[in-house]
Amino acid sequence: MLRKTIILLLLFTISSCGPGKKRRTYSKTRTVTVEGSTTDTSPKRKSKKEGRKNAKANEIVSTALTFSGTRYKYGGTTKRGMDCSGLVYVSLKENDIMFPRTSYQMALEGQKIRVSDVEKGDLLYFKTSKTGRRINHVGLVVDVDGDDIKFIHSTTSRGVLVSSLREGYWNSAFVKAMRIL
Repeated sequence: MLRKTIILLLLFTISSCGPGKKRRTYSKTRTVTVEGSTTDTSPKRKSKKEGRKNAKANEIVSTALTFSGTRYKYGGTTKRGMDCSGLVYVSLKENDIMFPRTSYQMALEGQKIRVSDVEKGDLLYFKTSKTGRRINHVGLVVDVDGDDIKFIHSTTSRGVLVSSLREGYWNSAFVKAMRIL
């Protein structure tokens, strides 16, 4: 019995030492997170370029927010009155970014992004006219909280204000999001 046990152990040892699949080794530490978990232990490092981009987005949004409550005026670009593209145009211009003046021309600039990738400082474009075929409204993203996107814009009825893309009217009029920074 002892002899059979030793032979089985030798056979097992020899067969397990044979060539097998090569195992990959990874130099980076992997972190596994469970969907819905709120704790994240991995350090997040931002590059200097991302930091500058975020700072620029914050400056542009801060500039736009100074116009909150300004009444609507077609073609306007001052505190006395402004339209949606005027708000975006002035906010960008005051932060040394030259951009077209009208919303449909603005929509041709930048990189198209998915709504799920929208960040502060990105632009949202809308078609609010039932008969029009081109973009006629623009808003500047001021905050992203999960799937709730807040943007500042100027409306004919309420002037410059912050709205949510979740609102039915804006959600149905939404066309695309563009990154310009």
